[in-house]
Amino acid sequence: MNKILSCFRKSLLPVVAVVVAGVLFSACLKDNDGDNSQIPAAGLMAFNLAPDQQSLVIRLSGNSLTNSPLAYQSFTGVYQNIYTGNRSVGAFDYLASNPLVTTNHSFEQGKYYSLFVVGLDGKYKNVISTDNFDSLSASSGKAFVRYINAVTDSVNTANVTITSGGASVVNDNAVYATVSEFKEVAPGEITVAVKSNNGVDVNRTISVEAKKVYTILLSGVPGQTDEKSKVQIKFVTNGTLTDDPAKS
Repeated sequence: MNKILSCFRKSLLPVVAVVVAGVLFSACLKDNDGDNSQIPAAGLMAFNLAPDQQSLVIRLSGNSLTNSPLAYQSFTGVYQNIYTGNRSVGAFDYLASNPLVTTNHSFEQGKYYSLFVVGLDGKYKNVISTDNFDSLSASSGKAFVRYINAVTDSVNTANVTITSGGASVVNDNAVYATVSEFKEVAPGEITVAVKSNNGVDVNRTISVEAKKVYTILLSGVPGQTDEKSKVQIKFVTNGTLTDDPAKS
């Protein structure tokens, strides 16, 4: 059963991006002449996971992705429509107008991506994942979760565990900036924990719903105790899976 993300309006509101049946993603973007021609498009959700950056601007080929800068631990809220092809991806400090990191990535038509800007103290990375929702099945009635290890430690690996109903779903030794694959879990409560040799020992229990897709954000600075920069576990909803009735 085919699934694809629908076209989303550009917004910074924390709106849930819904995964629905559809085939006309390329109709989401129009050219500048307004002649209603279809232009190939992809979807991009961006996250600021750099603890010392409170006003992050994302630019694709020089064009800003959002209307306003992203504060630390905030994100675009939905997948933004973007043009395809090989494009420069830059993260900038809005207040200082300083470039933090620039990379290149090839975006394909009809595919969906997440950009995580991670790092600290002048050392930053763009981590881009392909969010392959077509590999996930709505018919199972399960939820799907993944994580990114954005805890700022490039030396020690982090032990990341996820348990559901008393059973282990994830037990990884994750290096810094790792983005895991989506894992199927039963709806209800799951417990997420991250530990490492540098003193990190944090856990959180969250509730997940059937057919929804989640990204768990592990971020912060080891050893910090203030609420803004300490290691924390947060999560966002990427979307909701639905089956394509034409394919059932």
